[in-house]
Amino acid sequence: MTGRERILAVLQGQSADRLAAMPITMMFAADVLGVKYGDYARDFRILTDAQIKTAEIFGFDYVSAISDPAREAADAGAKIQWYDDQPPALIETDALLSDKAMLTRIEARDPLQGGRMEDRIRGIELLRQRVAGELFVEGWVEGPCAEAADLRGINRLMTDFTDDPEFVHAVFAFTVDRAARFAALQIHAGADIIGIGDAAASLVGPRIYKEFVLPWEKRLVDAIHARGSRVRLHICGNTRRILDGMGSLECDMVDIDYPVPMGEARAKTGLRQILAGNLNPVKDLRDGAPDSIAQALETRLAQAGPHWIVAAGCEIVRDTRYENVHALVEFARTHQAVIAAA
Repeated sequence: MTGRERILAVLQGQSADRLAAMPITMMFAADVLGVKYGDYARDFRILTDAQIKTAEIFGFDYVSAISDPAREAADAGAKIQWYDDQPPALIETDALLSDKAMLTRIEARDPLQGGRMEDRIRGIELLRQRVAGELFVEGWVEGPCAEAADLRGINRLMTDFTDDPEFVHAVFAFTVDRAARFAALQIHAGADIIGIGDAAASLVGPRIYKEFVLPWEKRLVDAIHARGSRVRLHICGNTRRILDGMGSLECDMVDIDYPVPMGEARAKTGLRQILAGNLNPVKDLRDGAPDSIAQALETRLAQAGPHWIVAAGCEIVRDTRYENVHALVEFARTHQAVIAAA
C-alpha cells in the first residue's frame, strides 16, 4: 500500500497492511531541510521541500501544509509579528477586533489575491504534484474558537462568552464562513483532508463549548464534508471535559493531546471514531528512547484499538532526536491495522 492508500483505508474503517503514521511536523521539518522557520512559513516552495524530505527520511504516510495559525487572520488585516526562526505571532495587544465595531468593516482579502492563504493553497498544489498520489496531502484551517481568539484576543473572547454572547456568535459566523471557503479552495487544489485547528476550545468548559463552539465547529465540518473531503480535528491541550462533543462532530479523525488518557478518549468519542496520538511530544518523544517510545505506543494501541493513527499529541518538537522519530514510524510499520468486520 502507498501511504495515501493506507490512510484512506484506515479512515474508511478498512483493514490496512499496517498502522498509518501521521505525526505533525512544522519546525522539525524546517530543521530537517536546514531552513529558518520564518522562511518555511512564508514560502510554500520551502514548506513543500521540507515536508517531502521529512516524509522521505522517516517514512511518514502524509505531508501537510500546516505552518502557523496566523494565515486567515493576517489576510483579514490582523497585525502579526514575524520572527526569523520562530512561527509568526498575532499581536494580541493590537487585535483586529479589539474594537467590536470592526467586525462589520473588515474587508478580508480574497484567498486567491496573493496573501498568506493563497500561499497555503499553492503549497497544496505543489505537494499534490510532487507526491504523485503516493502520500496523503493535508490542508489546514483555523477553527471558530481559535480564529476568533486570533482576531479578538484570547482574553477578550473569554469574557465575551458571558458579556456579549451575540457578538461571539457573529464572530464565529464570520470565521466559519471564511474557513469553509478557504477549505474548499484547498480541496480543489488537491488536499485529501482538512485539519481544523481549534486550540482555544480546550480553554472553555463543557457548557460554553456546547453552547458556542460545538455548533460552529459542526457547521465547518459539514461544509468540508459537503465538498467531498475529510476532516481532522486538532484541539491542543486538555479536552477531557469536551470529548463527548468532539466525538459528536463526525470528523474522520480526531487528534488526542497527551493530557487526555487515550482510554477515556475512546470511551467518550465512540468505538469507531478514528483517533490519533497521543504521546507527550516532549516527555515521551523528545526525551524518550526507542524502547520507551515503543512501549508507550503499545499502551496507546491497547487503549485506542485498531481505529487509531500513530502520532504524538501535538507537533514533534524541533530538537527531537531522529532515532526517536524513526522509532515512532517503526512501530507503525510493525503493527497491522486489522479492522474487524462490522
